[in-house]
Amino acid sequence: MFDIGWSELVVIGIVALIAIGPKELPTVLRTIGQYMGKVRRMASEFQGQFQEAMREAEVADLKKQADDLSSTVSSYTNYDPMADVQKSMEAAVAPEPGENTVAAAPVPSAEAASPPPIDVPLPEPPAPVTNDDFAPAPPPPKQAGSGG
Repeated sequence: MFDIGWSELVVIGIVALIAIGPKELPTVLRTIGQYMGKVRRMASEFQGQFQEAMREAEVADLKKQADDLSSTVSSYTNYDPMADVQKSMEAAVAPEPGENTVAAAPVPSAEAASPPPIDVPLPEPPAPVTNDDFAPAPPPPKQAGSGG
């Protein structure tokens, strides 16, 4: 911290021994040690409070991010693309305010707009191909009566 070597400590000790005297030196060193302990405890307490404040700030930030994420997820779960398309179509068809127009016919719902299903018979599939289709033709039958 202060970068004091052993040689500097020896010089400081000799000056303190001469200035304070050998009789008072132990009490002065003990008092200095007590003050240093108090300073270290205060510094440790301050550092602990600072670390706690940092943790609280991180927790608050994480809670805010989680709330933002949950609101985003909930907005995606309530997403209805058909309603959005219908609103945009209505907005495109709606007249400008103050325009003199005839009232437009109501937009039919998606279910009413789809045509009814048509029952069309499907053609029958072709017969499956077998190995018999590729077999050689059988020999013609022999005629009776021809001797030869």
